[in-house]
Amino acid sequence: MTVRLRLAMHGPRHNRIFHLVAISQTERRNARPIETLGKFDPRLLPGEELKTVEWSVDRIKYWLGVGAQPSKVVEKLLAMGGIHYVRKEPQQ
Repeated sequence: MTVRLRLAMHGPRHNRIFHLVAISQTERRNARPIETLGKFDPRLLPGEELKTVEWSVDRIKYWLGVGAQPSKVVEKLLAMGGIHYVRKEPQQ
C-alpha cells in the first residue's frame, strides 16, 4: 500500500481550508485519512500579511521516513517550511 502526503479539501465553497493528510494512494481526495498532519487556510484575515500552515513536523518526518510520497503541492509547502525532502527517482 503506497501512502501519499496530500491535501484534502474541506469547508464551504469560497471558504475552503485544506488538511495535510497521510492517505492511501488509491483513496479519493476527501476519504478518511490514515492520519491528519496539519491544516492550511489560504485566506488572509484583515490585518494578516502571511498565510500560515499548522502542522506536526515530527509526524511528517516520520511518514517521509517510512516511504510516504508527497504530492507536488505538499512538496512545495514542505520546501517553503524548511522540511527537506529528496525525491527518489525510479530506477531504470
